[in-house]
Amino acid sequence: MSVRQLRVGDMRNFAYLLIDDESGEAMAVDSGWDVDPIVSMVREENVEVKFAVATHHHSDHVATLWQLARVFDAKIVAHRSSPISHDIDVDGGDILRIGGKKVKILHTPGHTEDSICIYDGENLLTGDTLLIGSPGRTDFEGGSPQKLYKSLHLTILKLPPRTMIYPGHDYGKVPFRTLAEEKKANPALMARNYREFLSTTEPGSRRH
Repeated sequence: MSVRQLRVGDMRNFAYLLIDDESGEAMAVDSGWDVDPIVSMVREENVEVKFAVATHHHSDHVATLWQLARVFDAKIVAHRSSPISHDIDVDGGDILRIGGKKVKILHTPGHTEDSICIYDGENLLTGDTLLIGSPGRTDFEGGSPQKLYKSLHLTILKLPPRTMIYPGHDYGKVPFRTLAEEKKANPALMARNYREFLSTTEPGSRRH
């Protein structure tokens, strides 16, 4: 699987295309405020967008997701608890198929209750659950530091160290890196217990 990372909008959002190179099928993940960069990339790569996936319901990630889905006649995918209108409900452990490849949904609440990550066996698109160098914020409606701690430590950190982390915002020193590298640099992942983790979620300790 190939990942195309696009910076969109004024909040340094990342949108993504996850592409099965053999079939030419793809999924778009989040869209931010502007679909034009994604549309241009789809046409440049000459791929067929099968799904438009929301990592969570915040407007800076999904404001134009319906528009994107209409352009490509794609199905909108979101967690079953998501308040946004969508075509396909998913939950943790569910599988989406792109061509001959399987893409697994990880339910990772904490930033929001409907937060999901997209995992293809090598790459993890984390939305705002995990950013480069920091955890996602937990002080929005539906946020929970307890749930985010579990999502990071009991779900994401169980993945192979070589897994490439692709966040929902360009807030870090690099736009992506391996889970092994992130574990050595991100205080939220280095925390030895929930008490230590809480100090990484305090205001001023993270950007989003």
